[in-house]
Amino acid sequence: MVRLIRISVFGLGNFFEPVFRALRLTENSFHVLCLLIASEHGRASPSELSELVGTSRANMTRILDSLVNDGLASRAIEAHDARRHVIRITAAGRRAATEAVPKLTEPLKRAFSGLSPDELAMLDQLLRKTIVSFDKGALPLRAAA
Repeated sequence: MVRLIRISVFGLGNFFEPVFRALRLTENSFHVLCLLIASEHGRASPSELSELVGTSRANMTRILDSLVNDGLASRAIEAHDARRHVIRITAAGRRAATEAVPKLTEPLKRAFSGLSPDELAMLDQLLRKTIVSFDKGALPLRAAA
């Protein structure tokens, strides 16, 4: 089962890599922009983003450096705690993410074209249930560590 999931994730990444490259984004940078749009006030800490995207803090630093250099996000020191940084989406970042969404629709349909609408709905439901299961199962491990 784990092997099947890994192969699926790898295949999905390979399938979408040229799509994101054409958008001048990476899959992770797109996810960061979407998370910033969805967050309260369009901002989040690098550690929050790292956890939500599911990547290391070192890799998140590289992703954020790229977004900041491209003008899609800004980095500032938190006003009430100088040790913490806050990442904010810029107008250009908001535009890049919202313009990317319709360009992902057709490749997404192609990627899952082998599934019927009912199977796609079931996959969605099972993936959501799996994520909840992972989150619940991880809690005791975090507490024990």
